[in-house]
Amino acid sequence: MKTYSGIKRLQLYLIKPSRYDDDGYVVRHWRGVLPSNTLACLAGLTEDLRQKKAFGPSLKIKLHLLDETVEHIPVGRICRSHRNRHTKTVVCLAGVQTNQFPRAVDLAREFRHAGLTVMIGGFHVSGALELSPEIPAEVQELLDLGVTVVKGEVEDTWGDLLRDTLTDNLEPLYDFVSRKPDLYDQPLPIVRKDYLRKFVASNFGTIDCGRGCPFECGFCTIIHVQGRKVRYRSAERIAAAVRDNYLQRGVNFYFFTDDNFARNKNWEPIFDLLIHLREKEKIPVSFMMQADVLSWKIPNFIEKARRAGCLNVFIGMESINPDNLKATGKNQNHVDEYPQLIEAYRSREISVHASYIIGFPNDTPESVRRDLDYLENEVRPDHVSFFMLMPLPGSKDHMEMVRRGEWMNPDYNLYDSDHPVTRHPHLKDGLWTELYHEAWHSFYSLENMKKVLQRSSQRNYWNNLVRFMWCKNSIQTEKRHPMMCGLFQLKKRKDRRPGYPVQGWWEFFKMRIKEVSVQLVRMFGVVREMQEVWLQTRQSTQAERLIAQEINRICATARGSLKLADIQLAHLRTKVQLPSLKVPSKLRLFWTKWYPALSINKVYTRQDLDCFWQAMAKRWNERKWFHIPLHRVFGTLFREAQISLLFTLHILYGMATNPG
Repeated sequence: MKTYSGIKRLQLYLIKPSRYDDDGYVVRHWRGVLPSNTLACLAGLTEDLRQKKAFGPSLKIKLHLLDETVEHIPVGRICRSHRNRHTKTVVCLAGVQTNQFPRAVDLAREFRHAGLTVMIGGFHVSGALELSPEIPAEVQELLDLGVTVVKGEVEDTWGDLLRDTLTDNLEPLYDFVSRKPDLYDQPLPIVRKDYLRKFVASNFGTIDCGRGCPFECGFCTIIHVQGRKVRYRSAERIAAAVRDNYLQRGVNFYFFTDDNFARNKNWEPIFDLLIHLREKEKIPVSFMMQADVLSWKIPNFIEKARRAGCLNVFIGMESINPDNLKATGKNQNHVDEYPQLIEAYRSREISVHASYIIGFPNDTPESVRRDLDYLENEVRPDHVSFFMLMPLPGSKDHMEMVRRGEWMNPDYNLYDSDHPVTRHPHLKDGLWTELYHEAWHSFYSLENMKKVLQRSSQRNYWNNLVRFMWCKNSIQTEKRHPMMCGLFQLKKRKDRRPGYPVQGWWEFFKMRIKEVSVQLVRMFGVVREMQEVWLQTRQSTQAERLIAQEINRICATARGSLKLADIQLAHLRTKVQLPSLKVPSKLRLFWTKWYPALSINKVYTRQDLDCFWQAMAKRWNERKWFHIPLHRVFGTLFREAQISLLFTLHILYGMATNPG
């Protein structure tokens, strides 16, 4: 039976656009780090409609999830998919942020040129329309192209939007901001394994347990789109989804994307059910969340978060300067309480990831450096993400700058927190950018990473180390913010921003060879630095601890006279087997069988190795080739391989035995 004027099949493409890099190429990585919760939410809503047969029993819905940050968008194939007269193709550009907006417009133009139905939503169009007295020029451009603009959340209206597409009755603009849906019984985001395989961790899911935030930060767009009243999902439905995702798909780690989980009125029932899953059903669920600086004062919040599996909390500190906090509306932040906040979470073995903004009006080079030193040595968070202050459309800051007529960079592609897009009264001539990069390199220096790991608990040591590796790779190898980065950027010759020349094959090939070579060298440098951090902070093995105890006993009986034979005897007396731990069988077999032979118990630095390679490089450059001792080169290469292998094994073993 034909429905909707003969349409038998709906091809629904949900696309999360990426952005362009500084050379005009689409930013796409071999593996991503953070899956899109917007795609998961829309997939859940679509699946719910399909199960309910909301459009009749004969209409088939083919759902495609495409995240351009980790995959190439097959524009040509999508454009050809609607040629069958019984097929309707709809493209939804979902969750578009400001820095992704230029790329989204370029994609929309191509799809509209092919005659496809195109919708766009996300924080940029929603925020820009909400706080602007008239339709912004960039949104009007989309309307002129025939793109349907969706403002606000669509939980209550997704079925109506799809029905309008099937009947060719789509309106140019839908405004749902004032119709904020009750999330309690709404379908939850769907985890799709084929999508998660494109990310570094394929056991990583996302859930928005609630939306909205009661505070009034001037740079925030969320409060103007999702509101200041926090709405939340059913704890029972969340627990059921977590259980099903683990049993059916192996997903057991989550990012709860709530802008402020601590203000979710349902936080305690959610934690209680997660605790039940962990302690009664033995489901090893763990998660990271976002919370405000006052969350540590909520009775039982941190304790239950720890028992529920929280490994990391992201907290918006934003600044150490009280004047900056007051100017941006963060009146809830009290700088003198920051150290207590950090210690409250760390004492429960939860790592704290702080957000810090550089570029407030009161910032000067001296004040920024002073505040960063205080942040690093007095507040002492485990991780920090630095951002440049920028007036995002939909924020109070942007609205006030427009009203005052202040200059803002018109290229939204640069609104990624890595580029200055306004003029600063005290940070001129590149100083803003210089301080921003200085902050990253200072906090993630070898010495500070050692300090963080040395005060980390066994539970958080490996998680902190892995996050350090990720941040170092992002800022040193990829030269990109860790939250907007992935593993190894890929480029297609023709995927370039309009206005940039498309290179010939040979020129593009030479460019990529050079880029990849530089990237591999940088990655090698990051690995070597992280090996040094691990060697200097790694916790003693069971054998090392027993040997130390035996040596101390011998020293006590020998009254200070200790011989080499005594040390050898202590080692022989303390031959121990590694305990049986619940880790993957192949890893446990390798660990117990081969680890003793590869042991590096006496190595606590790689400085001697680095000095050797520097000396060999000097002899090579001076053409003193016959002065290079080949036997030492091969011996050192073996030692390098040994350390690298054990470094990898320790990370895998540590993560397997300390899942949270």
